[in-house]
Amino acid sequence: MPKDDQLQTYREKRSAGHTPEPFGGSTTTASALAFVVQKHGARRMHYDLRLEFDGLLKSWAVPKGPSPNPSHKRLAVRTEDHPLEYLDFEDVIPDGNYGAGAMIVWDRGLWRPLKDPLEGLEKGKLLFELQGHKLRGRWTLVRTKRSDNEWLLIKEQDPLATDGATEDYPTDSVISGLTVEALKSGENKKEQILQLIEQANVPRRRKTRATPKPMLAKTSPPFSDPSWCFEIKYDGYRIIAEKEAGRVTLFSRNGNDLTATFPEIASAVATLPYERFIVDGEAVVHDQAGLPSFGALQKRGLLTRTLDVDRARKERPATYYLFDCLAFDDYDLRAAPLHRRKAALEMLLPSVGTLRYSEHLDKNGVQMFERCIEMGLEGIVAKRCNSAYVGRRSDDWLKIVGERRDEFAVLGFTRLRKNASALGALLLGQHDGHAFQFVGRVGSGFSDEERRVLFADLNAARNAEPPPLAPHDPSFVWKNCDLVIEAKFKERTADGLLRAPVYLGLRDDKPPEECTLPGSLPEPDVVHEKPERRVQFTNRDKVFWPEDGFKKSDLIGYYEKIGDWILPYLADRPLVLDRYPDGIEGKSFYQKDAPGHVPDWVRIETLWSEGTGREIRYFVIEDLESLLYVANSAAIPLHVWASRIGNLQRPDWCVLDLDPKGAPFADVITIARALHKLCEAIAVPNFVKTSGSTGLHVMIPMSGAATFEQARIFGELLARVILMQHQEIATIERIVSARQGRVYIDTLQNGHGRLIVAPFSVRPLPCAPVSMPLTWNQVTKRLDMTSYTIKTARSRMVKLKSDPLRAILSQAIDLSTALQRLQNFVNPEGHE
Repeated sequence: MPKDDQLQTYREKRSAGHTPEPFGGSTTTASALAFVVQKHGARRMHYDLRLEFDGLLKSWAVPKGPSPNPSHKRLAVRTEDHPLEYLDFEDVIPDGNYGAGAMIVWDRGLWRPLKDPLEGLEKGKLLFELQGHKLRGRWTLVRTKRSDNEWLLIKEQDPLATDGATEDYPTDSVISGLTVEALKSGENKKEQILQLIEQANVPRRRKTRATPKPMLAKTSPPFSDPSWCFEIKYDGYRIIAEKEAGRVTLFSRNGNDLTATFPEIASAVATLPYERFIVDGEAVVHDQAGLPSFGALQKRGLLTRTLDVDRARKERPATYYLFDCLAFDDYDLRAAPLHRRKAALEMLLPSVGTLRYSEHLDKNGVQMFERCIEMGLEGIVAKRCNSAYVGRRSDDWLKIVGERRDEFAVLGFTRLRKNASALGALLLGQHDGHAFQFVGRVGSGFSDEERRVLFADLNAARNAEPPPLAPHDPSFVWKNCDLVIEAKFKERTADGLLRAPVYLGLRDDKPPEECTLPGSLPEPDVVHEKPERRVQFTNRDKVFWPEDGFKKSDLIGYYEKIGDWILPYLADRPLVLDRYPDGIEGKSFYQKDAPGHVPDWVRIETLWSEGTGREIRYFVIEDLESLLYVANSAAIPLHVWASRIGNLQRPDWCVLDLDPKGAPFADVITIARALHKLCEAIAVPNFVKTSGSTGLHVMIPMSGAATFEQARIFGELLARVILMQHQEIATIERIVSARQGRVYIDTLQNGHGRLIVAPFSVRPLPCAPVSMPLTWNQVTKRLDMTSYTIKTARSRMVKLKSDPLRAILSQAIDLSTALQRLQNFVNPEGHE
């Protein structure tokens, strides 16, 4: 159903021009999914949970609100879908309108389905993870038996679960800091802030400088002093935000306009219910551990295209930590003592949200510094409590930064640009157990004499080949030498390079081979035997298929016997497991991340996930022992990427998933045969396999010759041609209720990180069926999907002698030629 049609009920309940609510139109291109919880003071106070889903917000009214206590099963009543613009909606709906009353954005962030969300909505159990300012961790929505619209919202048992209640969360909005009651009455904290400012005896004159200069800190060792306060030093971008008559501008430290770079910060500043103020702080992007990541922030700062920025604000949102208030209303606060400015700032901001008040610790600077370094933070900033704000470097602000030090092998050098006979920088490396890896270059910290001596030594050394994966730079001169240096640096970037390294001196007490990357050891001289590849099988007698009597040992035995056929489809591909530790009738869970206890002979590849904003350790199965290891973990279906580790952006196939979901299987056969006929007509190789469930997968070989987007578009074009031919039995509607008994041709699995069940993979269904490659002459109305099981699959392959699908891994189509032939097929006479 088109998105506008899905909003019909929403719009029918509202009158445009009489309510400030949005009426739809926004779309999103981000892979991350947003959620919002609004607290709504309508006829009865309640909370509205809304999850972004297929371009809309699926909505539930939760009368008592979300609870962090797993024993609290909160009623959640399904309501009409809402437009995406509702993610930011906070206002008072006037009397006489549907839902009249004040509504605040109580929480918002990202949500991640932990199982197929379409299936979850259809079957009435939606398991998901929330990454909000207040709500975090795993949650479940379960439909009750009393009504299709009645669900229960339950916090899953995880480290973030507590025995608390909704009331334990802050009650104010995460964007404005207002409560429902304050928004309704039109009240805010302006008078309280003004009273606090007036006590500071500052002049009532408006600060007019368009680009205020930031106050800067000098360096200092750690200290404690009762007349000083101490804040965390955030590793981010310094930003001064100014709001004037509703218009917000974000200034960088150098006075550049960053408003378009961080629209989520600008929007949050604009939402604060005060007409005029200037605040100072640091923009930060957090890593998965919650620590500031300068590398992630840099990626944000380099974006200029609006589409890229809009995507990044959702997938890698910035947080604005505020530590000073320079002006409020008609008052210039720079002359006020720091503790007064900070008190006014704290009143100005929400409890939690995109804007965060930077907390401080009084007097105990040494203790705070040591704790921050232990946590992996950059350091602290010490500020004199009664100091004024001056737009320059001052003794009243002191930065205390922890140093990270290490030893590095010298792999080469660069020359100074202005003097080719002088040392510019040293090229540094560390050993990973196999070879030296380039980790960056250091060009500061040398005395003139050190530069002269090092340059002479390196010039005299023999030339060398660059290390593996080193950047190609004609200015780099690679050398064989035994020099080792010590350097300090701020951090290692996501690419493994040193940030802001400074030369400290030579280390002649250490050979280069002992300069190792963190977590790695040099290759020993003695050759040891490879570790034994043996799986310790567990619970082999546990029944996994109760109706059929199949045990875990049957699952393991099947994968052992089918190994020669399934392994080519698993090799070099990220794998996602679907584990059933108690069999197909017990609870199951997806596992992308390999645990830390995996044997070192099982291949693990670490990949960055845009969806979760963190690195994920994927299984890559390339031998029988590794396959049996994952089988022993109760992994029944094995889901694979369409692309390989060395070429992740380009798939090996385009898949069209024919999903009946209520349609006759005979129609699936008809559409599969029509696709086969269409591909043959345009000379495109095509293959077919059972899904192992109720549908078929028609697959086109790509062999890395096209991008995922090109593969998806080609698949969609094929689907639309079939739709024109068989519109009475085929559809491309994702929503099950809109399919009306027709076969769904799904092309959306053609995307980076999207999965299909691997050929020969077992499915968690009665009779233990498998996803079986077929020949096209088997795709007839006599095809019996239930005949391919863990008991019959191997004997069938032995009888066939060759795999009818295997060529999908090596063949490729000429996409441009295929598209031209498809156009000629649809429009043979070239008519418009």
